[in-house]
Amino acid sequence: MASHAERGMSAPPEVVFSTATDPDRSAAWLPEELRGSGACRVEVLDADDMRARWSSADWSAEIDVEPADAGGARVRLNLAGPDHGLADEILANLDREVGDNLTAG
Repeated sequence: MASHAERGMSAPPEVVFSTATDPDRSAAWLPEELRGSGACRVEVLDADDMRARWSSADWSAEIDVEPADAGGARVRLNLAGPDHGLADEILANLDREVGDNLTAG
């Protein structure tokens, strides 16, 4: 089963991509249902175009981050595997993690 989500974020695209691809931060935004399904690895598919993939034995997710108006970012996510509204939840969690990182530093 596959699901898709798209979300605008108020942070610069480079900050969004760097937060998303930092393996030490994934526990803060990947839902428990995905973190608990086995080892997850992140692979940067194209750093210049800000595309990355996360995968485990049971699921995979790809994001594309691109610039948006006013210095923000537009993030698209494709999730293959378990679905229960997880694509939207993933992007909401990532948006919160990016916001936390911006206010912390």
